[in-house]
Amino acid sequence: MRELTYVGRRTVEWREAPDPRLQADGEAIVAPVAATSCDVDSAILAGHGFIEPPFALGHECVARVVETGDAVTAVAPGDLVVVPWSVNCGACAHCRRGLTAHCTSVPYMAMYGAPIGGNWGGLFSDLVRVPYADAMLVPLPAGVDPVAMASASDNWSLSWRLIAPHLEARPGARVLVVARGSIGLYVCDIARALGAGDVLYVDPDPEHREIAAGFGARTAETIEPIRHGFDIAVEATGRVDQLALALNSLAPEGICESAGNHFRPGELPLLDMYLTGVTLRIARDNVRHHLPDALDLAASGKVTPERVVSHVLDWERLPEVLPEKHLKPVFVRDTAAPRAAH
Repeated sequence: MRELTYVGRRTVEWREAPDPRLQADGEAIVAPVAATSCDVDSAILAGHGFIEPPFALGHECVARVVETGDAVTAVAPGDLVVVPWSVNCGACAHCRRGLTAHCTSVPYMAMYGAPIGGNWGGLFSDLVRVPYADAMLVPLPAGVDPVAMASASDNWSLSWRLIAPHLEARPGARVLVVARGSIGLYVCDIARALGAGDVLYVDPDPEHREIAAGFGARTAETIEPIRHGFDIAVEATGRVDQLALALNSLAPEGICESAGNHFRPGELPLLDMYLTGVTLRIARDNVRHHLPDALDLAASGKVTPERVVSHVLDWERLPEVLPEKHLKPVFVRDTAAPRAAH
């Protein structure tokens, strides 16, 4: 089979690798059928990552199950499934608490798309081994478009977690979104659907602002801090100065969620945060724990994540197109039947 491999700044290529094989009765082999780039992939492709190439890229996809071990009961060959970005067993103490990104049954930070915690391959591969099929794979709800949910492995479900629980606790809250890519746009869509009182989306890209406006958000190219302006702030830029802007715009006891990817150092307004009394969370996401809730929202008809998809492209064009700067390209191949190993 082929793995799409990151080999250097703005450069990826197909490389041959052995076909994955079932190694235990609880495993599955899947074939990605709609895969997309995460916002962090864009940073890696731009040369801002912290892992030396080459390595197999990709950690967001909807896949079709090709083969399952005898002990797998949750999915069957032919099923369309979401493959979470992190490898998790579902049974250890951390997994039972919902901390699926911190599974203790695998090396720390085990994931697809980067050789952290072992080499698990990438989801821009022809075939992928899933070691804990019942724990990891989540069936795609009937009627949900795989292209629209190609990002459910990470960015869509992360976006749900960044905003949905807070709006449940604070109905009608004022929301500030400071962003550069798909995460912030998904947040705008979800916030509108879940009843935010006001959403301001800040992004220098006019095309992104147009999408956000379509979700009912007010938009701005840039802002100065708006003192006590928002109950919830979501920062998804990878820029510490923009995280500081979000923090300085919170109302007393406000909440700031950062999507992370801060590869460069910077300073936060700690004294102002103390005086205002804010809560800041910055973390890798435990996607598998809340993936069912995020997919339920996608299936409800209240959101339109397909608006964030910038291009739908043939799978074979991955090496050519992925290094280009696109908001959310989705690469597809035949979704009608399982892809045979070769």
